[in-house]
Amino acid sequence: MISIISNMSEIGAGTRGASLGFDALRTASYHIKPDFFKKHPVKHLETENHLLWEPIDTPTAIRIEGIARQYERASQLVTHEIHTGKFPIIITGDHSNGGANIAGIKNAFPDKRLGVVWIDAHADLHSPYTSPSGNVHGMPLATALHIDNEDLQINQPKDKAVVAWKKMKGNNPRLAPTDLVFLGVRDIEDQEAALMRTHNIPNINVEELTKKGVDWAVATTLDNLKNCDIIFVSFDVDSMDPSISRGTGTPVPGGLSREQANGLITGLLASPKVKGFEITEINPLLDDRGNKMGEVAFYLLDQAVTTLQKRL
Repeated sequence: MISIISNMSEIGAGTRGASLGFDALRTASYHIKPDFFKKHPVKHLETENHLLWEPIDTPTAIRIEGIARQYERASQLVTHEIHTGKFPIIITGDHSNGGANIAGIKNAFPDKRLGVVWIDAHADLHSPYTSPSGNVHGMPLATALHIDNEDLQINQPKDKAVVAWKKMKGNNPRLAPTDLVFLGVRDIEDQEAALMRTHNIPNINVEELTKKGVDWAVATTLDNLKNCDIIFVSFDVDSMDPSISRGTGTPVPGGLSREQANGLITGLLASPKVKGFEITEINPLLDDRGNKMGEVAFYLLDQAVTTLQKRL
């Protein structure tokens, strides 16, 4: 059984509007498949978005105390849904929530080796010690890997930020660098690139994927994670090219086509090892083509659900 969760927390992003991502999907569904959300009821998670109107007092990790509370809330729900026999599809506001989803999956399968597929334009490997912006949506994988990357430190976080950061990381790594695969990442900052080199984290770029094909990319990804017992797939809509739509906070040229994104998602979700899936960073306030990103994302969501219904 599939469980759709809406976690519209956007306090980890630098632009406003990602909290409207689910509304964009639902609006798109009216014209494409109006009965979709009747057939698939949604659980809406409480957020800390009221903090957007509060002063920022942790500039190297903006609103991190609220994000830490959201991590706990979100991870607990993901774990609960898995324990009740459901497959969680999590629609999130910004990608800071991705770390919570990984925590929820790992908590549900504490003795299993977890692999993560990160389909994104960005590596999201920063920490409060390295982030140039302080936006926590660039840090979720560092929480899962339990790394600070202090060798390349450029910031001195406040004590309260460090306390919240440690809560988000937990006591132990949830993910090993050997069990992470990037797809489509192309906007990588120096601190992140250093970690990718040090740990030899694979990144299948769009040029290579286009040349060798989506099926090859899916097979290669699953082969890289062959020693993992379970897999989580996170899909950031900015992995797609801005020619599709600029309805996301940090668009980067040279991205995936809709068809490539769909092939990756459905190919990966066909694997019985995959235990959770996330779609994130839909921002209709930034969409220059009406609700085009919402429409594309809903198409991908519908295809994902169809794939899972055949499998589960």
